[in-house]
Amino acid sequence: MLSLSHFLVLAAILFAIGLYGVLTRKNLVGILMAVEIMLNAVLINFVAAARFADNPQGDLFALFIIAIAAAEVGVGLAIFLNIFKHTDRVTGEVLMELKE
Repeated sequence: MLSLSHFLVLAAILFAIGLYGVLTRKNLVGILMAVEIMLNAVLINFVAAARFADNPQGDLFALFIIAIAAAEVGVGLAIFLNIFKHTDRVTGEVLMELKE
């Protein structure tokens, strides 16, 4: 039988992998994928806590996280395509150049 601590450890490992990806990647698509991994770690925490506490609110939060992740992907890819159209590359340095 899996306990709550098993799920929390899995979520912590996934969150650490996502954080490492956000901090080390230069490609914006890779950064977006790392953020998705971090959101999935949070999703695992909510669902596991709801399962072990017999409380359906964690499942409701999971649905909101899924909706936020879908919106993030849609907006992020639109921004990336627009940047790629103007600069022919999608990296963090391009965003810093556009900022100036």
